[in-house]
Amino acid sequence: MRCPECGFADSKVIDSRPTDGKIRRRRECLECKCRFTTYEIVENVPLMVVKKDHSIEPFNAEKLVERIRRATIKRPVSLETIESMVDDIESELKNNLQKEVSSAQIGDMVLEKLKSTDVVAYIRFASVYKEFTDAQSFISMISELE
Repeated sequence: MRCPECGFADSKVIDSRPTDGKIRRRRECLECKCRFTTYEIVENVPLMVVKKDHSIEPFNAEKLVERIRRATIKRPVSLETIESMVDDIESELKNNLQKEVSSAQIGDMVLEKLKSTDVVAYIRFASVYKEFTDAQSFISMISELE
């Protein structure tokens, strides 16, 4: 951080505290001893989803919650459980430090979460996600579970 008075490139932090979603830092120039304040903010880079048709759109957690909720209708899965699954998926994707993720990768993650939560919801979600076209697809999926 350059000093606003003399332009020297090095300073030391005297005080640091959070304010309004930012971090306020009091600094002192190591050359001229001038004191100044800087603010640090976290830059949020939106996670983008590459869909099957190769279009790209921002990740939408509410949309994912809705899709999972549809698969869990009349099943003993609470909204809090669904939201927790989506939060876990979103955190994992952001922690991978990728800017773009495929919808297929998200779908696989949802299936993994549903498999351990509710098998019926897992099959419902898989039938739409994997685009089942006949009864044999359902039978194969069920036999894989056993």
